[in-house]
Amino acid sequence: MRLRDIPITAWIGLFGIALAIFCALFAPLIAPYGETEVVGGVWQVADGQFFFGLDNLGRDILSRLIYGTRTTLFVALAATVISFSLGIILSFIAAVSGGVIDTVFSRFNDLMMSIPTLIFALVVLAVLPQYLFVLILVMAVLDSTRVYRLGRAVALDVAVMEFVEAAKLRGEGKIWIIFREILPNTLSPLLAEFGLRFAFAILFLSTLSFLGLGIQPPTADWGGMVKDNKDGIIFGIPAALVPGTAIAALCICVNLVVDWLLKRTSSLKGGRGDA
Repeated sequence: MRLRDIPITAWIGLFGIALAIFCALFAPLIAPYGETEVVGGVWQVADGQFFFGLDNLGRDILSRLIYGTRTTLFVALAATVISFSLGIILSFIAAVSGGVIDTVFSRFNDLMMSIPTLIFALVVLAVLPQYLFVLILVMAVLDSTRVYRLGRAVALDVAVMEFVEAAKLRGEGKIWIIFREILPNTLSPLLAEFGLRFAFAILFLSTLSFLGLGIQPPTADWGGMVKDNKDGIIFGIPAALVPGTAIAALCICVNLVVDWLLKRTSSLKGGRGDA
């Protein structure tokens, strides 16, 4: 693959993702002020000292936006990786095994999907302790039901192909068939779904934080920043629009990159591109 073959939309997406990762890794070094440091008056407007102005407590919005990048990316990525690992493994086992195992897994997944995701998350998080790993696990379990549905569909399509039947006749076990036969030939749709689920995780986390059951203050995250500063919109204070714009921009960047990767691999078996 040559760099000049990458479309401009993919470059925009890659730049946005790289910028977010850079902010997440080096937040303490590049943020002008501390994450919870009060540096001025409430909702002070942007000027030469404060690029985005100050929030409802007099904290620098730019600094909290940078620190919030680290929190938002970590939680969303961790939840997406866990949900994909759980959903893909269970869906592939169901597709390869069939019979009772497939029926039980699929009906339980249908039951979970029948419950509104946001309502279920709010109820569970309101009961469980407010720990970060609890939030990640709740997000991952709820999202794994969507991954399971797609994983089972693509696995069933591949499981009936001749090379899978040949592997069964050779006496290969289910683990071999899943990881050596089915998984490499389903990478394209799974890659696209991973990007979509990651973008959804960012939005879902921001929604939970906005409702008060996500990342807890004083830790900065984008959804919580929107919640903290939403009242300023009434008075023409754009403090809530900055993290809201960051959420939208990152989700768009992720989708731009995923679209490019999907187009590049969709015509290649197993989603493998040329070196």
